[in-house]
Amino acid sequence: MRIVITGADGFIGRNLSVRLGELGHTDIARITLESSDDDLREALKGADFVFHLAGINRPKDVSEFATGNAGLTEAVCALLAESGNKAPVVLSSSTQAALDNPYGQSKRAAEEAVLQHGQRTGAPAYVFRLTNVFGKWSQPNYNSAVATFCHNVARGLEIKVNDPAAPLKLVYIDDVVEAFVALLAPGTPSGFVAAGPEYDTTVGQVADTIRGFPSSRDSMITDRVGTGLVRALYSTYLSFLPPEAFAYSVVKHSDPRGDFVEMLKTPDCGQFSYFTSHPGVTRGEHYHHTKTEKFMVLKGTAHFGFRHIVTGEHYELVTKGGEGRIVETVPGWTHNITNIGDDEMIVMLWANEIFDREKPDTVGRKVNP
Repeated sequence: MRIVITGADGFIGRNLSVRLGELGHTDIARITLESSDDDLREALKGADFVFHLAGINRPKDVSEFATGNAGLTEAVCALLAESGNKAPVVLSSSTQAALDNPYGQSKRAAEEAVLQHGQRTGAPAYVFRLTNVFGKWSQPNYNSAVATFCHNVARGLEIKVNDPAAPLKLVYIDDVVEAFVALLAPGTPSGFVAAGPEYDTTVGQVADTIRGFPSSRDSMITDRVGTGLVRALYSTYLSFLPPEAFAYSVVKHSDPRGDFVEMLKTPDCGQFSYFTSHPGVTRGEHYHHTKTEKFMVLKGTAHFGFRHIVTGEHYELVTKGGEGRIVETVPGWTHNITNIGDDEMIVMLWANEIFDREKPDTVGRKVNP
């Protein structure tokens, strides 16, 4: 399948090109501002599928809306028709097409050109009215407010919000690309197609969310960045970090037993850390009423000892790095961990709550008194 992408060097075009390559598509004609009219003609002549993403949204002169949006789209459709090519066409339009302004009028005319082309020729024709697309490789002060906010916050610069309560509808680039790619499989009727989910929020909420991301490096408390809008915003924010900001340091606590380092804390799912122990060193010798922990030995050999604080029942086990074995501490059982190997031991640790010095829920008691 030969796929043509106009506007291939733009924000959406780059993401789409990469995704198509991941899916095994190798015959991709990328049309950019550097391409000639002949390049466009030849690409469309042999196209099996066309993603028409090129357009104008920030012209030097308002007349460029008509030529760069409606005019270019009409030209694409005419070239396809002249060559008798009934390849499916996807148009990247905008929700502005519903508004009566020069940009909206030009996008609406482009939509009509694509839909009429489909009706005349029988070619599948799809229109996406996109709204505030954001994600990696977007341009600050150009593609969206999200790009500008992420760029500035990632560099310690101020961001300006005129009206925090202003409504904002967003769609994430990965969702847009997946909606585009889904059309490569036949069967979707021509017409308007949605890319989603669309997130309804406000400018102030988005700005506050992005402003909060850098603080996680100091507090070690990360936001809930695993799902939905916050996940997409966090990924976008990270994509704007300059390379010199890719890494950061956390505090390392050292004593004669070894090192202890807290890595990551969560609002409601505890924290992650690791510690090292020298040969013969025993850590722990305490119990918890409610707190629980998971230990995984990454390097070395560990002996775990347990004793029920009421019944006195004992239990012990040995585990080594590389076994992928997790040992849990159980409320009401005092426990310890001893490095019984000849080398330094490294252990990864998760606790189900963030350590609170005022309420540590940690009571000292030896396993073998």
